[in-house]
Amino acid sequence: MEAKKTFIAIVLFIFFCISLSITDTVRSADTQISGPHFTDIIVTTSDTHLLLFGELRNSLTNEMIDGLHSGIPIQFSFFVELKKIKSSWFGGDLNNIEFSHSLTYDTLKQIYTIETPEISKKNHSTTSLDEAKTLLNEINGLEFIRLDELEPDQPYRLRIKAELYKKTLPLSLHAVIPFVSWWDLKTDWHTVEFIY
Repeated sequence: MEAKKTFIAIVLFIFFCISLSITDTVRSADTQISGPHFTDIIVTTSDTHLLLFGELRNSLTNEMIDGLHSGIPIQFSFFVELKKIKSSWFGGDLNNIEFSHSLTYDTLKQIYTIETPEISKKNHSTTSLDEAKTLLNEINGLEFIRLDELEPDQPYRLRIKAELYKKTLPLSLHAVIPFVSWWDLKTDWHTVEFIY
């Protein structure tokens, strides 16, 4: 029993070091990327689940903020895939999740509301645009898959991307608000490989 606890502690320590290495690599590359992209992607575990943390950068344009203050909600969709890496060409799909974050602004109360449904369907309210942006862009402890569905000492590949877009407007408004076509942005797939 003691040997098993020691083994688990060593595996968690190695995984933590790998996560730090990936984070440092992404941070150093972050200064050269101008479009929307992920940084600080960390895959770790709770007692029961594989957890995902990450942050979007360069996701909001001035036009998006202007539209938000005019009453147009902003919605980001996140797509996460987990595969077991096999020796054959195709790995096995284990889990695919899609979820969205949305940001609205109440012009009368001057309050931003951020919906993050992957975290207990929680809504956040703030009067600070900077805080609203942070909450909109963060993935904070997404429970992605149960640990009992993973095989120890096996390699896995997690991929994540985001689509940053407006909520659909009536066609008549597209002529009145021409910049909404600029909102259709997406990130590239960001990949993290790890051994559980």
